[in-house]
Amino acid sequence: MTPTATYRLQLQPEFPFSAAEDAVPYLAALGVSHLHLSPVLEAVPGSRHGYDVTDHGRVRAELGGEDGLRRLARTAREHGLGLVLDIVPNHMAADARHNHALREVLREGPESRYARWFDIDWAAGGGRVLLPVLAGRVGDEMARMRVEGEVLRYGEQDFPLRAGTAHLDLPELLDAQHYRLGWWRLARTELNYRRFFTISDLIGVRVEDPEVFDATHAKILELVREGVVDGLRIDHPDGLADPAGYLERLSGASGGVWTAVEKILTGSEPLPAGWAVAGTTGYDALYRIDGLFTDPEGAAELLGHYRESASPEGDRGGYWTATVRRAAYRVVTHELAAETEALTRLASRVCAEDPALRDHAPWALHTAVRELLVRVPVYRPYVTAGGPCSETAGATFDATAVSDAKAVFAVREEASAVDVVRDLALGRLGGGGDRAAFCARFAQTASALRAKAVEDTAYYRYTPLISANEVGGDPGHPAVEPADFHAFCTRLARDWPATGTALTTHDTKRSADVRAGIAVLSQCPGRFAGLVAGAARSAPAAPDPQLAWQAWQTAIGCAGIPAGERAARLEPALLKAVRESGLFTSWTEPDPVYERLASDYVAAGPAADTGPGLALVEEFAAPLAPHVRAQVLGAALVHLTMPGVPDLYQGTERVYPALVDPDNRRPFRQPPPDAPADEKAELTAAALRLRRERPGVFGESGTYAPLGASGPAAAHCLAFCRSGRTVTAVTRLSLRLAESGGWRGTRLALPDDGVWRDLLAPGREFSGGTVAVAELFAERPVALLVRA
Repeated sequence: MTPTATYRLQLQPEFPFSAAEDAVPYLAALGVSHLHLSPVLEAVPGSRHGYDVTDHGRVRAELGGEDGLRRLARTAREHGLGLVLDIVPNHMAADARHNHALREVLREGPESRYARWFDIDWAAGGGRVLLPVLAGRVGDEMARMRVEGEVLRYGEQDFPLRAGTAHLDLPELLDAQHYRLGWWRLARTELNYRRFFTISDLIGVRVEDPEVFDATHAKILELVREGVVDGLRIDHPDGLADPAGYLERLSGASGGVWTAVEKILTGSEPLPAGWAVAGTTGYDALYRIDGLFTDPEGAAELLGHYRESASPEGDRGGYWTATVRRAAYRVVTHELAAETEALTRLASRVCAEDPALRDHAPWALHTAVRELLVRVPVYRPYVTAGGPCSETAGATFDATAVSDAKAVFAVREEASAVDVVRDLALGRLGGGGDRAAFCARFAQTASALRAKAVEDTAYYRYTPLISANEVGGDPGHPAVEPADFHAFCTRLARDWPATGTALTTHDTKRSADVRAGIAVLSQCPGRFAGLVAGAARSAPAAPDPQLAWQAWQTAIGCAGIPAGERAARLEPALLKAVRESGLFTSWTEPDPVYERLASDYVAAGPAADTGPGLALVEEFAAPLAPHVRAQVLGAALVHLTMPGVPDLYQGTERVYPALVDPDNRRPFRQPPPDAPADEKAELTAAALRLRRERPGVFGESGTYAPLGASGPAAAHCLAFCRSGRTVTAVTRLSLRLAESGGWRGTRLALPDDGVWRDLLAPGREFSGGTVAVAELFAERPVALLVRA
């Protein structure tokens, strides 16, 4: 059954199945149709997210085990709710103690029956797999190692010993294993297994192998077949060797249950039409909704103020495209150096075995790999070696990209390595063996590069309007015109009517309500620039002006966080931001002096709980509060009534100011029964109940029709009709609207001359073909009309 709306719960030891079961009556009354659970399979002990799976055959004991999950499912069903599970096909925990399959590989080497589970380049490691787990060089850490029976212990970690080696002296014993214990810093250049992004603690799984697929999906599919689970959310499909093939196999094995994929689409990139899924998890919708409430002219003006105030270098935060390109070069040559080397080895072997391709030097192939990777404009091309290359995939490397990649070569003839790498990446040189491996690994590496360079680096360097710096977004073009939004929704209703939509997730860098508070700054760019300038004169000095600009935006967006909590929540998020940006400090090369200065600045200024910093935030935010309210309510209503299946993140039915993990992954706490509902909660409940009561209006057979306003302020009203039965109308850019004189006779054309009642304002009805927008929005800046 296709959900009408899902509600995401972050399971963790502090919030197990039993706690989710306690929340079922509240969530059923809220109006959702399905609970959306974070990963439930066995994971590293203490994990607060569950993406570090250790055993695909068991439901996680720390959450209550399989009995707990089945009890939750029964209770949910008694209240009319189903379950959607988040599953992780791409990777497992690279944990030698708890990952049984990996442990057997470490013990038995490439002959292990589990060796086929993982992408390990044994040849590159001299027949051994590198485990970058040591705090220092192996010679300095040997004193911390000891042998106990058939186990090698190092601190709290332990590793299985190859049969017949336990008696050896420690240096000989280390050399005799199928693995090599190494300093953690070696992962960047020496790693010889595929991992998740740049996280060496997560090892890639080869689910393209039918036996591996069957073994890693047996428990999930059992839960689906037995009716415990009703839908699936697929984590990071871009990490898979063959996403389309995987999704086809999963659909067949699951009986075609509703499935959404965490696919990040770039710009106008379409979801591959042949994928056996209902759609994405909704980041493409998030970008369009946020963009509706961003003023394009103001965003451009704010960019100018940012460049003047923060003075970023062009490719270190000054210009979006240049910032992305520099970040991509940094990631591909540093964090993903091992992956680039692996691709070079594959390309070299392909060229060596084919006389027509010989005499391309390894350095030339390496250069070609690097230059093409940084020019992939999307997360990855979707091709299979030896198979057809679609027009979309072929466009991954247009003439300009190839020409620019070749331009780095001094000798024109050596630049032909670019053509070889391009054709290998697009599968044009045939399939099988190293050709197929290169095609798949190039795509997998491209997705990791895009994620690290854009999401985890450029988003923290280019910060004129940080509400636009969200996964799936386009900070270089943060605003979305109503016509473009309507076109997007029309395509969804036609092509992907059951796709997921989202505003806040466990991975968003800022919750929707924080982003709404920041996006209002696009309507008062000069005012915000004045705040930053004034703060520089009255508050402590920032260690760098880019931090100051981002920190004050964060503080304004978090104005709703109680004063006593601000420093404790903003300071870690902003420290994470400067580490991710890598401009002055980083996770792997930290600068303690800079970090201390940054933390002190944030705590004493933008995140201050008392004094001048707090006063600056409150005095600035107070007059903007009505306009933030309009953005919060408008975004929520659009999300809940546009085409697709809305996913609500835990707590977001109410005003929910939260920052990046771990701030947004705190255990869910439902409101007390006697707690008054805030305005957003009332809107959410009304929209969810309407969806549940009228599934045909909003479901796969429902239609979407833009509604046009007329009059001097028509651009500030966005409206649409679903299936001729409901009308959503919201206010856009309310601060600009107020400054220009209000609605001034603007009218909205309703679908017919019938009577329409507003579910958000009981007793208010409208009749006739048009309605005055000022009257429609007399009580609140949004309306949800149903035909009487």
